[in-house]
Formats: sequence, C-alpha cells, structure tokens
Amino acid sequence: MSETIFGIHGAALELRSQRMGVIASNIANAATPGFKARDMDFNAALNARLETQRGAPAAFGEPELLYRRSAMPTLDGNTVELSREQVAFAENALAYSATLSFVQGKVSTITRALKGE
Repeated sequence: MSETIFGIHGAALELRSQRMGVIASNIANAATPGFKARDMDFNAALNARLETQRGAPAAFGEPELLYRRSAMPTLDGNTVELSREQVAFAENALAYSATLSFVQGKVSTITRALKGE
C-alpha cells in the first residue's frame, strides 16, 4: 500500500538512508590504512527496487556497493578523499531531506482528508 501512496519516495528514502551510512563509514575510516572508499549507484539501486516492486523477477536485496577510484592515492592504500566524501554526504542529506518533506506533506494531506478538513 505504501508504494501506491508514496510512489518512488518510500524506496528513495530507504536507499538514501543506506547511502548515508556508507558515506559516513567512509568518513569515519578516512585515517584507516588500507581502507577502500565505497559508494552505491543510487539511480541503479532505485531502478532495481522499482522493478522489483512492479513484479519483475529481479532478486531484491541490498544495493550493490562499488569501490570509489581515488584521484590521489595515498601511500597507506586508503582511498578516502575527505572533501569528496563530505560533498557526497551533504548532497545525499539534502536529497534525503527533500524526499522526507514530500512524504511528510503527503501524510499531512491524507491526515487532513481523513479528518474531513
């Protein structure tokens, strides 16, 4: 039922939350020798989730995490570029907030309709 009420936004919120965790892990491990930065292809993950919701026979699970390529590799093998991670985190947080605002507006509209306002 939530797919029909919220459409793409419910799946987008969940995936944005998962991506935020991945990026936060990258930031937390910025000084860990040998740590490889990871990220997910949000659009591919969202498309896979939507295909699964439409009944496609795709296997639904966790989104695929990809390794990021470092523009400036370090001697200790760590591929986290802190400034790049901070930008990705901020962009993802902004998109999460916008999606959440839309969902909250939808819930507010449904609540008002149920109250007869």
